[in-house]
Amino acid sequence: MRYGVVGAQGQLGSHLLQMLDAEAVGWNHSQANLTDVASLRAVLSDAAVNVVINCAAYNQVDHAESEPATAYDVNALGPRNLALLCEELRLPLVHISTDYVFGLDGQRKQPLCEDDPPGPISAYGLSKLAGEYFVRSICTRHFVIRTCGLYGHAARRGAGKGNFVETMLRLGHEREELRVVDDQHCTPTSVADLAEVLIRLTATEAYGLYHVTNSGETTWAQLAQTIFQLAGLSTRVVPIPTAEYPTKARRPAYSVLDCSRVMAVLGKPIPSWESALERYLAEREEPLAD
Repeated sequence: MRYGVVGAQGQLGSHLLQMLDAEAVGWNHSQANLTDVASLRAVLSDAAVNVVINCAAYNQVDHAESEPATAYDVNALGPRNLALLCEELRLPLVHISTDYVFGLDGQRKQPLCEDDPPGPISAYGLSKLAGEYFVRSICTRHFVIRTCGLYGHAARRGAGKGNFVETMLRLGHEREELRVVDDQHCTPTSVADLAEVLIRLTATEAYGLYHVTNSGETTWAQLAQTIFQLAGLSTRVVPIPTAEYPTKARRPAYSVLDCSRVMAVLGKPIPSWESALERYLAEREEPLAD
């Protein structure tokens, strides 16, 4: 199996390339621009890959509120272009989506499964949902993967836009106290665990829509507290409601994803968010691989 990874410089793409080594080829934005059909066609036609994994996205959630057309171009029309080419070339396509396709049901308290109706409440979430629909309707052999709160070591090299864990560690060394939102429920996810699931899933022909996160649920304030405890930092976390931390884009109050479907296919549980975080922090003590 040879993999083609679009968005290879981000946290997930970088980890996939490191994990797959000689079995993968990666393309950054300049090499495979989702909005440029000609460049996509050229790289895919010449790459001799067996499956394409799309990790590229416009992930600036708040900026998307003032740049909705740009977000739609990258997150919706881009995956459409990729899906059309993968269908033409008869290549399976793995497309990474987000828990932000949910949020409209403000009273939700139970993990969301793939069959629950989506309801984005931001321009970013809307653009990602449109991208899902394009991939699912165009590319016969697709894996659409919704995930949440990704973090990986590539952010320490400046890849992507950073992640919550690294941000908290930086602020934890700078401040004695942090105010963090405590009424948004989600499941932060290690790119290492997500990448392992992706590779195992692509070895099957169980195409479709999947939720893939670490197991369990937490809030951003609880996550910050756990980060500081594991890292041996004394920074105090003050839990606050979302109303006290206004942002341009609304966030889902509850976007915990039910991963039963993928676990049934693979026959293996996904590690808890606590164990994944502990492993990540332990690995930070090791030198970064080139």
